[in-house]
Amino acid sequence: MTPYSDSRRTFLSRLATTAAVAASTDLWAATPAPEPLRIQVFTKHLDGFSYDELAGLSAEAGFDGLDMTVRPAGHVLPERVADDLPRALEAARKAGLSIPTIVTALTSASSPQAEAILKTAAAQGVRAYRTGWIDYLPNETMEAGVERIRKDLIGLARLNQKYGIHGGYQNHSGQKFGAPVWDLADALRGQDARYLGCQYDLYHATVEGSNSWPLGFRRIHPFVRTIDVKDFRWMGSGQKLKNQSVPLGEGQTDFPAFFRLMKQVGLRPLLSIHFEYPMPTAKDGAEGRKQLVAGMKRDLSVLKNWLSEAGL
Repeated sequence: MTPYSDSRRTFLSRLATTAAVAASTDLWAATPAPEPLRIQVFTKHLDGFSYDELAGLSAEAGFDGLDMTVRPAGHVLPERVADDLPRALEAARKAGLSIPTIVTALTSASSPQAEAILKTAAAQGVRAYRTGWIDYLPNETMEAGVERIRKDLIGLARLNQKYGIHGGYQNHSGQKFGAPVWDLADALRGQDARYLGCQYDLYHATVEGSNSWPLGFRRIHPFVRTIDVKDFRWMGSGQKLKNQSVPLGEGQTDFPAFFRLMKQVGLRPLLSIHFEYPMPTAKDGAEGRKQLVAGMKRDLSVLKNWLSEAGL
C-alpha cells in the first residue's frame, strides 16, 4: 500500500465519520427511507376549545399533530409556557397526536419570554417554530432594513442552536419584511438552516408573485423546514381585488405544481394546514363541532390527494 493510498483511506474514513456525526445531530437530516410527511393543524381557528377538546377534534379529523399557538392571545400564553405547553402536549398525546411545531411572536433573542419559550418547547420535543413578523422602518432603505433584521435573526439563530430547535420566518403578503421572499433569502445568507430559515407559505407567495413564485421558492428552499397550507381566490373587480381565504382546492393557489417542485428539490418538511375561512366555533354546540370536523377532514383529504399525485 502506498503512502498516498493510506492517506487517502484515512481521509475518506474521517470524512465519513464527520458526516455521520453531523447527520446524527441534524433533526432534518435525510434518511434512506424517509418517514411519511406529517400533517399538523394550525390551532388558531380552534380558539375557545380546551386542550383536550382541540386535540380530540384534530385527532377525529385525522391529523398527525398540532401546530400550537404560543403567543399573546394564543392557546399557550408566553408567560405561562413552562406550565401550559406540557399540559397541551399531554392532551395531544392522549389523543394520539404530537406537537412538533408551534407559532410564536418571537423576532429576536431579546423578545419577551424568548428563552423560556424555546427552552420549554425543545424540552417537550418541539422541532420547529414560526417567528413573529418584522416591519421595515419608515424611510429605511431595503438594504439597510435587511441588514438590521439580519443582525436580529443571527441572535435568534444562536438561541435556537442552544436549544436545538428551528425557527422559520413566514413570508406573508403585504409590506412587511419577507413578503417578496428575496429579502428574506438575503437576510438568511450564511445561516445554518437547521436553526433558522423560512416557514414557506405558497398562498402569500402567490399573492405577491402570481407567476414568479417558483423562482422565489427555488431560492429559499434550502432554508425551508416547515410549510403552511391554505388557499385563496381573488374577489372583487378592477383595482379593488382582495385575496379571500377559501377551502383547499377552491382557490387559485397551485399546490399540485408546488408539490411537484417540492419533490424535485428533495424537500420533506413538516406541513401545517391553516383554516383562515369561516369555520364553526366552540360556541356553535354539538352540531357546529360536527361541521367543524367535517371541514377539517375535507381539507386534509384534498392535501393528501395532492401529495399522493406528486409522489410524496
